[in-house]
This record gives sequence, C-alpha cells and structure tokens, in this order.
Amino acid sequence: MRTTEAKKPAYFQYASVDSTPKGLSHPVPLWYGPALIALFCVLSIASLYTITSIPLLRHTFPSGDLIIGPYQGTHSISVRIFLICYFVSYSVFCHANPLKKLTMGLDLCVSFAFLCITLDVTTIVLHRALDLTLPLTAVAILSGLLGFGIYAIKLLERGRMPPSVPMTIDTSRNGQTLMRGFVIGLFCVWLSIYLANRNYETIDLLRGYSLLGGIGPGIFLFLPAFFGMLYLGGLVDEAHFRFHKFAPDISVIIPAHNEMHIIEETLRGIETAAKNYDGSVTIVFVDNASSDDTIGVVEKVAKDLVYADVRILQEPHPGKANALNLGLSAVETEFFVRIDADTIVKKNAFRRGMTYFRSDEIGAVGGLPLSPGGGPFDRARLVEAVVKHGMYSVGLSAINGIVGVPGMFVIFRTELPRKLGGFAGGMNGEDTDMSLRIGELGYRLIVDPEVRFISEVPRTYAHMREQRMRWFRSTYHVASRCRAVVFGSEVSFRGKVILPYMLLNSGRRAMMVPLILFGLIEYFTGFKTLDVLELQAVIAVVFGAPLLISILALIANGYILQILFIPEYILFRLLRAYFTLESNLSINLDMKAEDLYADQNVAATTVKKRRKPRVTTASG
Repeated sequence: MRTTEAKKPAYFQYASVDSTPKGLSHPVPLWYGPALIALFCVLSIASLYTITSIPLLRHTFPSGDLIIGPYQGTHSISVRIFLICYFVSYSVFCHANPLKKLTMGLDLCVSFAFLCITLDVTTIVLHRALDLTLPLTAVAILSGLLGFGIYAIKLLERGRMPPSVPMTIDTSRNGQTLMRGFVIGLFCVWLSIYLANRNYETIDLLRGYSLLGGIGPGIFLFLPAFFGMLYLGGLVDEAHFRFHKFAPDISVIIPAHNEMHIIEETLRGIETAAKNYDGSVTIVFVDNASSDDTIGVVEKVAKDLVYADVRILQEPHPGKANALNLGLSAVETEFFVRIDADTIVKKNAFRRGMTYFRSDEIGAVGGLPLSPGGGPFDRARLVEAVVKHGMYSVGLSAINGIVGVPGMFVIFRTELPRKLGGFAGGMNGEDTDMSLRIGELGYRLIVDPEVRFISEVPRTYAHMREQRMRWFRSTYHVASRCRAVVFGSEVSFRGKVILPYMLLNSGRRAMMVPLILFGLIEYFTGFKTLDVLELQAVIAVVFGAPLLISILALIANGYILQILFIPEYILFRLLRAYFTLESNLSINLDMKAEDLYADQNVAATTVKKRRKPRVTTASG
C-alpha cells in the first residue's frame, strides 16, 4: 500500500524556498484572485453598458466592440473590451507600488490600442485600395492574439526575471524541421477542408455537441489531425533511435527536502528498476536541509538494497538546484538519472530509457508520469500527463520542438549539464532550462511514454496551488534566462515558434476564466445576442479541440477506460487556468521595462554544421 500524503506533516506538504524565488516573486493572498475577477466583472458590465447605451459610441462602434473600419459579418465576443478590462484589473492587483501599477496598466493598454489602431487602419486601406473587406471574426481573433502576446511580453519586460545566459544554438536541422512541419501541415489543411465540405453525419454530430467550431469546423479538424500526424512521426523517430540493448553504468541523483514520508518507496522503486537493468546503478542521494529524519530513513533502507549502491550527501543551502549540482559533482558515470524524491520508477524505466543513448545524437530522455491514484486530482492529472507527455511531447520531437523534459524523471548525458554550468538556481523551471539548452546545442530530446514512473500528485488545494504557480511561473523564468533563443537573430524552431507559443498560451490561459465570465455577461445581460451557431463556436474554442485531442491521446497510449476521466480534466483545466492567473500576480514588477533585444547575451553562438552521429558502446 502506498504511503499517502495525508501522513505527511501539514507544514511540510508544499512549502520550500523554490515556491517563491527570492527577489523574483512573492506569495499571493487567496483573496487577490477573486477580487481581481470581481473588479473585472464590474468593469466589463460598465464598459459594455457604456458602448451600447450612448448613441455616439453605439454609432461609432456598431459591432459592440472597440473596432473601426469596414468589416463584414459578426463576432462571438467583444474581445477588445474584454482585454482592456482584464489589463486594468490585472494592473490593480499586480505586485507593485501604485506608480508601478499605473505604469504597467498604461503600458498594456496603450500598446494594445496602438496595435489595434494599426490593424484597423490597415483594413481601411485594403478596403479602399483593393475593395477587400475582412470578416469581423478574423479581426477579433487577431485582436485576441495580439492581446495575449502583449500581456506575455510586458510581463517579461517589466517582471523581475532571471538574468540571461550565453547560448549556443545549432541551426543545422532547421531545413529538415521546416520541411516536416510544412508537409504535415499542408496535408492536414487539405484533410480538414475535405472533411469540412463533406456532409458526414459524424461531422454534423460533433458540431451539434460543440466539439467542432459552430461557425467553421476546419480549424478544429486541423488541430487533432496535425498533432496526430506529428505523434505518428515522433513514434517513427523514437523507434529509429531506440536500440535493442544499451546498459552502461548509471547514477541516480535524488534531491530531497523533508521526504521521510515517501523516500523508502522511492528507493525501493529504484532497486526494482536496477534489478531489471544490466548495468550497475549508484544512487547519489542529496539531503537538502531537511528538518525531519529523511537521512535516517535512507540509511536504514540502503542496508537492504542489493542491486543499487547508495551515497549520501548533504547540501545545507536550501534550493533544489543546489542539491542537484552537488549530486552532479559527485557523478562518476557517463550518464545519470535525475528524479524527484517522490518519484517511483517502474521496473523498465532504466532498461528502456537508456537504449536511446547508444546514439550520440540523444542528449536527454524522459517518460510519462503516472498518478498514484486515490487523490482528488489524480484522475485529471493522469489525463493531463498523457495529453502533454504521451502525445504532445512525442509529436514535438518529430519537429525538434520539445522544450522541457518532465523533471520528475530525466536521463542526461553527464557531460552536457556540466558543460552548461549545472542547474540554474534561484528560479523556477531549472529542469526545463537545462533540457532546452541541451536541445539548442543540437542534441535530440526524447519523451518515451513507455518509460513510466509514478509521480506524487498534490492532495490538497493549497499544495496544488503552490505547485502550479511554480510551474506556470517557470515559463517566464525560462524564457528570460534563455532569451537568446527567442529574441536573438539566430533561428531555431524551438526558439522562434514553440517557446513564443508557450508564452502566448500562458497569457491566454491566465485569461480563460475571465473570458468565460465575460462571454456569460454578454450573453445573459443582452449586450450581445448570440445565435445557437455562434454559441457553439464559443464553447468549442474553450472545450472542443482540447477534448478531442485528449480522447485521441488516451486511445493512442492505451488508456481507453480513462476517457471517463475527461469531465474531471475539463474542470481541472479551468482550475489550472485560475492558478495561471494567480501565478502571474506573484511576479514582482519593476518600474522600467527591460529591452529584451538589447541584452548582450542575445548574441548567441551559432553551430551550423551538424555533428556526425555515432553509436556509443556500453563502455562509452
């Protein structure tokens, strides 16, 4: 029977120095989020009432949104009013003094207004010169993307972030990556158009239940098709790099802080995996300033282990990166596994994961985290993990787009973290930072869903909140530290497409709950009358495509019965979105915006000649 987290002392459940990195973030009171949403709703009602009730404004903005110009059709939501109301609400509750709050709010609103006016003027010119009229729906979508992007960039510019580091960027695979993405994308566009224009009963059924866009299902057919094709390509790549057997000696680094409640299971899981692995396994256990008897438990269990040796180190300075770097300095093998102290590896994890490293192209390998079961969030977390690591990560590997390998279990080529100066401290996302930089060196990153391990899932709201605020804040910390790959002149798919998309998506996710409330305000107060088709489109945007991709991911990974967990996952997505909003509120702000392009470390070293792959022997 598993040791439940309920047995863990309450004050050790989730607090650590990594929860709110000093100088970069701060704790957010529980009432901040609800207060921000309440203010947002008041501003939204007042704005919508003003623009629809004052004759001059109603005449100037007949669409019901702050849009000027010749457009055709209608749109489902007044996205520009929504974004302005959100920007003002965020600025009121962000962590800064009144002057910084005002500066942030003005920067957000003025920057957004400038881009919107530019867009409107462009459409006016196109209409007069070419008699071209854009659909209002397209303008609304573009406005939303601009708003999400501005929000993310301003958080990077004005938020206190980790300093940048010099980077080496390998551009040798750009041609291959672009060709793959283009061919797959072109095929999926054709497939989506073909199916959307056929009167198939299945398509009509999905539209009727808001699983495909009510106005135009093409984009919602495209997304599952595109990621499905990428997933198949990723599986082919993994099969190409996975060899029958490769079992050199390995080390396992375990950083631990107050983990006596779970560490015995962690060690015994490693023992089982070591028993099924042909090479020797050395556990490098690093106690990170624990105040409980974690070391005592480790010493006791170590005496019973047969297939794994244990070295115990002590790192007195709190912080996971400090513990990881001490463990890294003690590694004497060519490869090492980095796992969390609450990760229980499956018996085949080492045996299967290490087979990839026979190819010299592989830099890091991860797997699929499973939920232990029994907790209130476990079922939703399982679906989330299968979608992200069991499908998206596999697919992104086909186009060299993996940014982060799951930090709960990662196998590294030892020379690479050492070459990069070890794991970054004083920030969130040290594992993502490491795997991203290894990928940019030109090494392949692999996430194999058959490499499985059990990772603890928070059992309380407070613990889940702390974990997700850390995780979501890490997107900005990693983007800031590795800004050369985003804002530098050298082009890599990971840096110019995937990481910017993650920032854009972070902005969108933070606004998801306010966006839903805004739509409900418009609909039920009569400010905007949506017909059934438009309402289906709104629901499809929030729930439809993610639900379809979730079903596809679960089936592809053999979790058929777990499709029943999807309703919980959809609700969990809303909770996750709310935690993203709180995470953004936790970022400390500065008065002056930083010029992200002017940083001296943006000038990255470029590698344009691809390294010749070689096959390593078991002895290295």
